[in-house]
Amino acid sequence: MTLIALTGGIASGKSTIAARLASHGAVVVDADQIVRDVQQPGSPVLAGIAREFGADVITADGALDRAALASRVFGDAEAVARLNALVHPAVREESARRFAAASARPDAVVVYDVPLLLEARADDPWELIVVAHAPAELRRSRMIELRGMSADAADARLAAQVDDERRLAIADVVIDTAGTLEHTLAQTDRLWERLQGRESAG
Repeated sequence: MTLIALTGGIASGKSTIAARLASHGAVVVDADQIVRDVQQPGSPVLAGIAREFGADVITADGALDRAALASRVFGDAEAVARLNALVHPAVREESARRFAAASARPDAVVVYDVPLLLEARADDPWELIVVAHAPAELRRSRMIELRGMSADAADARLAAQVDDERRLAIADVVIDTAGTLEHTLAQTDRLWERLQGRESAG
């Protein structure tokens, strides 16, 4: 099994890269989906969030009110740390389970699609760290034009993230997503060929 991490800032094109790798046969494990899964109604994580941040972050049908929780923690580093202490161990355990399931196929290429790699898992034993990168101003435009966010909201999201220099510093491979979709996909295809070569060599 080849295990790689794929990360990038908001609106960096990371999902496009993940989808392309999946189309080639990679097993994509989505960290954001795992977060949602471990916060399902009735889960220990959700119960812990309610205890820590108040029952009003839970909807009437027992689900997490993500907007309410976000408003409670956004911009508050100490609150974010308390939330991460509840969520990250469960995410780590579930991601390990999914990696193990994928490893049943020796030639599997597993891509962990993880926005918060630098914050949470930079030191894990990845064979490659792949960073999707576009300049912050371009990502800001994408958030406003494609996601319908306000300029202030886009600026706040960018400000809350790790800066590009720190993210690029841990990269083994950088995929430049500032150009055309075709350019991004061509770079992703070359990455896949490299990964296949590593698998053959192994």
